[in-house]
Amino acid sequence: MIEITKTAQEYFTRLIAQQEMDDIGLHLTVLKPGTPLASCDLQFHVPGQSGEKELEFNYDQFNLYVPAGSEHWLEAARIDFETSDAGGQLTIKAPGIKGSKPDDSSDLAEKINWVLEAEINPGLASHGGMVKLELITPKNEVVLRFGGGCHGCGMVNVTLQDGIEKTLKEYFPEVTAVIDATDHTSGDNPYYK
Repeated sequence: MIEITKTAQEYFTRLIAQQEMDDIGLHLTVLKPGTPLASCDLQFHVPGQSGEKELEFNYDQFNLYVPAGSEHWLEAARIDFETSDAGGQLTIKAPGIKGSKPDDSSDLAEKINWVLEAEINPGLASHGGMVKLELITPKNEVVLRFGGGCHGCGMVNVTLQDGIEKTLKEYFPEVTAVIDATDHTSGDNPYYK
């Protein structure tokens, strides 16, 4: 069962009472589970509203619903509400939501994907961009494809050489090169023409 502290239960009970709806509870969804970008989404919910099979957790004054199949990501999860002079802060901690870093026995592609998602893409996302692993050649050349704001960006070569390639080679000395497979002349508004 997902732990909801007493203060969080009191907080949710007050919020639910303000909704003036019968049979309303909370719905906790896991977004991008098993990746470094994983997060939780908590919303008001009427049972069956999602159209998916869901698990029901009963608390004193309300019920919490979780999509079936996602409960293992929420093992040892804890929802808390800390009051302060400014109001309060709701926190959701789910230690297993991001999965685990691949171990040394994992293949190179899996380990590179983890670094891309954990370290590279969060920085690129701040500019609306992202990068994905396309393939690894027999010579250990890592071929990447940029998307979003990175597609056609005039700084992509700097990002590739000074950021991504440097990071990947630090983690994986066996990587011989990092290659951009993106056609930066295509798209709606490319920098290169």
